[in-house]
Amino acid sequence: MDAEPFVYEGGTVPPGETEHVRFPVSETYLGDPVTTPVTVVVGEQPGPTVFLTAAVHGDELNGVEVVREVAQEWDHEEVCGTLLCLPVVNTLGFVAQERYLPVQDRDLNRAFPGKSESTSAKRIAHRVYEQFLSKCDFGLDFHTSTRGRTNMFHVRADMSDDEVARLARSFGTNVIIDTEGSEGMLRHELTAVGVPTITVEMGQAHRFERPLIDRALSGVESVFAEYDVYPDREVQWPGWRTVVSGWDEKTWLRADVGGIVEVHADRGDLVNEGDRICTITNPFKTEKTVVTAPFTGIVVGLLANPVVYPGNPLCHLVSVETDVRDAVQLHRTDPATPAGGLPADDE
Repeated sequence: MDAEPFVYEGGTVPPGETEHVRFPVSETYLGDPVTTPVTVVVGEQPGPTVFLTAAVHGDELNGVEVVREVAQEWDHEEVCGTLLCLPVVNTLGFVAQERYLPVQDRDLNRAFPGKSESTSAKRIAHRVYEQFLSKCDFGLDFHTSTRGRTNMFHVRADMSDDEVARLARSFGTNVIIDTEGSEGMLRHELTAVGVPTITVEMGQAHRFERPLIDRALSGVESVFAEYDVYPDREVQWPGWRTVVSGWDEKTWLRADVGGIVEVHADRGDLVNEGDRICTITNPFKTEKTVVTAPFTGIVVGLLANPVVYPGNPLCHLVSVETDVRDAVQLHRTDPATPAGGLPADDE
């Protein structure tokens, strides 16, 4: 079986070729085109069609560098199949460095699969979905926490879907959060039509965090090995893994008072029941509120902005089984062994 070209509105990329496309998705107030950058890599050998997307939320930058490096710095001679690399899906939000589409303040990650005669968000989503994403066999969507919070490196996936579970496990994170996702989410809508998709959560908005970027690149390579995009590579085992499914297995700790926060834990830490997570004080440090872990678990999401109102999220904690705790402790004592995130609804 021979490799096939990739066809999209306005172009065709033949096997063995790479094309950089500025694909029109909307227009400005002046009628100038708004474009989304897409790199299409078609291997000389047949294989799956894969998408990598980032910056669906315009200020979430870690994934931008992951997708750019796969598209522009990896050796594509051995690729079997087709790679669709979209480093900046939400161009308008990216330019403004805002999470949502500016002016309309709409969440592009609630607009899929989109509609050609609807809101600006749904029109943009429709263009990307129809011309690129829906033509794939599976995909990886990269996100970070929202501003003011940070995530440990983890995957979100609907583990009730066998093909999604295969994809999630092959990415090689320590923590997988088992959620179906909300209506309009890129991963939710694509999975529903038979394109298994996972969300990769990593770090915080408005910055490049090199260690997380490198771990995500390793995850992409592991996925490509699993699906024979790179048939000579190996799928990676992260050392330990926990899949968090039930609502009783995770909780958000929230501030009961306003003040200035000193954080005592870090993302990815294993904390025991009763351990201090953070301390909230008033400006004079004459009043102090200590927030402790209600159960033993892993810190997957954490406050980054050290000021809070009552009700603001402080820490997202997930419980883990005893064998997972032991594995985490083992890896913490061996620096040569890698260790494996999640605000309430950052996607």
